[in-house]
Amino acid sequence: MKKSIFALSLALGLVTIGCVNTVSDTHSFATTWSKDSVAGRYARTMDQVYAASVAVIQNNGVMIKEYIPHDTTNNVRSLQGRVNDRNVWVRVEAVDPKTTQVDVQARTKWGVSDLDLVHEIEKEIALQLAAR
Repeated sequence: MKKSIFALSLALGLVTIGCVNTVSDTHSFATTWSKDSVAGRYARTMDQVYAASVAVIQNNGVMIKEYIPHDTTNNVRSLQGRVNDRNVWVRVEAVDPKTTQVDVQARTKWGVSDLDLVHEIEKEIALQLAAR
């Protein structure tokens, strides 16, 4: 009886662990499905917001990769970095020529969301834009 209860709880645990989509259209390991991303819109060009995003990630951690998602136009750029031992994804998308949206997402290596870090990164991007 104890073995069957253990096997059932193990099976349920494996079912709840999985992959989630990131804001940059990739997949990441996840153990929780809580909110893990924040969006912000700025009255700046996409190039300015992307440069601010790169600067913030490089100042706080290490940038792993930059790319343009394949299923989009050149109006979308993404980057992935590591900040405070967390995976961070940033997506910068032009809403119109004068408005740009930035989406920031962060998860630990165990797949748990880190909303505090997401808010911090998004605010630092705004401050970086204000300083320019």
